[in-house]
Amino acid sequence: MRRLFGLIIVAAMAFGGWAFWWVNRPLSVTSATLDLSIEPGTSPRGVAQDAVDSGVQTSPTLLYWWFRLSGEARLIKAGSYELETGLTPRSLLAKLTRGEESLRSVTLVEGWTFKQVRSALSKAERLTPDTQGLEPNLIMQSLGQPQARPEGRFYPDTYTYAKGSSDLKVLQRALRAMDHHLAQAWSKRAANSPLKSPDELLTLASIVEKETGRASDRPLVSAVFNNRLRIGMMLQTDPTVIYGLGDKFDGNLRRRDLLTDTPWNTYTRAGLPPTPIAMPGKASLLAAAQPAQSRALYFVARGDGSSQFSDTLDAHNRAVNKYQRGQ
Repeated sequence: MRRLFGLIIVAAMAFGGWAFWWVNRPLSVTSATLDLSIEPGTSPRGVAQDAVDSGVQTSPTLLYWWFRLSGEARLIKAGSYELETGLTPRSLLAKLTRGEESLRSVTLVEGWTFKQVRSALSKAERLTPDTQGLEPNLIMQSLGQPQARPEGRFYPDTYTYAKGSSDLKVLQRALRAMDHHLAQAWSKRAANSPLKSPDELLTLASIVEKETGRASDRPLVSAVFNNRLRIGMMLQTDPTVIYGLGDKFDGNLRRRDLLTDTPWNTYTRAGLPPTPIAMPGKASLLAAAQPAQSRALYFVARGDGSSQFSDTLDAHNRAVNKYQRGQ
């Protein structure tokens, strides 16, 4: 009996030693990097099988029992994971329980149009293009805002995502972020603001975004347009004309373009255009809501990124002669 007991102890020690060796031994893999996708609700046994199916060369049963005996099988998180050479059963379980997903990122830039946003999403690494071929109105419908137009509705920022995520999910996050920042800016608007709705604030902020060459000028640029709106003066801003021309714009804005009527031509139509012309950032949203205290109605580029602001047309003409015509 003692001999049998001794053999059992020896066997248990041997198994324990082997198990310790196995869980700390690098797993063989079919390539330097493997992609493992775990769907929500997958059982520990299913996770073990998915790992083997992805290219981990070991017994799925062994892997499953390691998950079970570790006591952490229930902590495994769904997600998209990247498995690399040198991974051990222990480090694999740690990665899965910590939820160390393989993430990618895409950056949406301030001043971009929705067309540019779609182009960036289409080129983003391992992002599922669910919006490909969809008309803008159908995209907004999918995002739960069928009445909204997409231009300017997405907040410029860098968004991370798991490999295989839908581009709709990225857009949904950007849409919620813009709603949040727009609501904050609207709540802080100046008491004498001529803007009648958050949508008008978004549209004006997009113009401020496109018209500002130097960040410090942004509140003054906003003041010019707020002042013009307040007295019913034409906005006469080139970026809106360019937006209205669309693909017809060849990079050179001509006088005839300023006279070509489109819904976005602020030389031919009073007030704000019907939609934003780009994605404004937080600074432009706040500037549109809280313009500088100024009576300026005009500004002209100085050629160094900054602008010269004027209260009167005569002063503006002198600034144009100085900075644009060299007179």
